[in-house]
Amino acid sequence: MRPLVNKLRPIAGFARALHIGLLILLPIAMFIFIRLGFVQLAFSLVLLSKWRMVAVKPRFWPANIRANSVDIIVGLSVVIFMTHSASISYQLAWVVLYAIWLVVLKPASGLFMVSAQAFIAQLFGLVALYLAWSNGPLYGLTLLTGIICYFAARHFFDGFDEPYAKLLAYTWSYFGAALAWLLSHWLIYYHFLSQPTLLLSTLGYGLAVLYYLDHHERLSKQIRRQFILVMIAIVIVVLAFSNWGAKVV
Repeated sequence: MRPLVNKLRPIAGFARALHIGLLILLPIAMFIFIRLGFVQLAFSLVLLSKWRMVAVKPRFWPANIRANSVDIIVGLSVVIFMTHSASISYQLAWVVLYAIWLVVLKPASGLFMVSAQAFIAQLFGLVALYLAWSNGPLYGLTLLTGIICYFAARHFFDGFDEPYAKLLAYTWSYFGAALAWLLSHWLIYYHFLSQPTLLLSTLGYGLAVLYYLDHHERLSKQIRRQFILVMIAIVIVVLAFSNWGAKVV
């Protein structure tokens, strides 16, 4: 039986290499479509790459969509970033970054990597949303902000087997939507970062780190106090030094 086992090993290695090659082909195809002006096809390509979500009975679709939500958010965001890039060099940089996401970051399953996936998805999703749809209707920005925050939070808490993951995700989603509704009346940008994106990323990262440390029993009162003070200071600085007459939606 040993010769048979040895013959199967190259096949497994070839299958792995083929899988990685197909993953890398996705951002390359997106780049080609965008360069040709077929942006809608690039968006469709991201969604079609997740066809296995619906290749099961419909009752499993919600769970599959939730499990693949961060990957979909990142993929659609990269299409927007490529579309708004000023040069072909920046577009190629996004091709490389998205390939790294698909090959290295997305398959990871450790707690730290799952947390990083959730943070990247929320950051990319919010940046792309306010970059592409800054003039969109207020209810649209509010709803999509809440959806992005929900999927990112749900992915984060599911990685910890949190029994109240659904409740906590809905809470963060509501907070994100409420903040978006309030600040979108005066939509302010710091280069490419909108004010809702900056505040939600800062608060989300800080709260996630506190939860992560508490989960591993490494959260002392001093560390908790320092993180809370830093988050409050950042929020105060952002709000106090913003030009509230910059843009009114």
